[in-house]
Amino acid sequence: MNSSTSAIWRNGLWDNNPGLVQLLGLCPLLAVTATAVNGLGLGLATLFVLTLSNLAVSATRGLVPAEVRIPVFVLLIATLVTVVDLLMRAWLAGLSATLGIFIPLIVTNCTILGRAEAFASKRPVKDAVTDGLAQGAGFALVLLVLGGAREMIGRGTLMADAHLLFGDWARALEVQVLPFDQGLLLAILPPGAFIGLGLMIALRNRLIRSKPAPQPQPSAPAGSQAA
Repeated sequence: MNSSTSAIWRNGLWDNNPGLVQLLGLCPLLAVTATAVNGLGLGLATLFVLTLSNLAVSATRGLVPAEVRIPVFVLLIATLVTVVDLLMRAWLAGLSATLGIFIPLIVTNCTILGRAEAFASKRPVKDAVTDGLAQGAGFALVLLVLGGAREMIGRGTLMADAHLLFGDWARALEVQVLPFDQGLLLAILPPGAFIGLGLMIALRNRLIRSKPAPQPQPSAPAGSQAA
């Protein structure tokens, strides 16, 4: 992995994470993360749309006039979201019913249009696809972690209803983490989503601030430069 690719991945997963840094897509992020499976399902759908929209925008960036680029980007994104919605209704009907309106609302996720305009429309296809994967993976990880934490605290389970996403074999992934059936109700209510996201942002900021600052390099003596 070259330095440019590494920088794109680091930007999407950590330095400029859509959920923790840019604070984009908060409506679905806070609404569907009552369980880990719901968060992961929406995260994967968003990753798919983000990656393919970046690919399409980058591949056609020389063909779309600047005056109509935003409507064209929105049309591409809406088409991809429609495809994802129809596929989920056909193959993942239970999960599609659970996520409901938040699958079509991927169209309004500012992360997707923002990456299309700020990155994919100015970079080659390889970089655009990498950026879509990195930004989508960063967003999906936030959804998964937040959903898993809220589910464990609120219900005492983890990966409940995993079969809705992965099939019947995934029932083995559904575990009772804590020895109770009813946890802290606040965790799975809307206020719990705000509290959980706030704690995640605070933890990230604490980790950044705990890193030692880079030490300045000592300047070379004047005599050595003359030599």
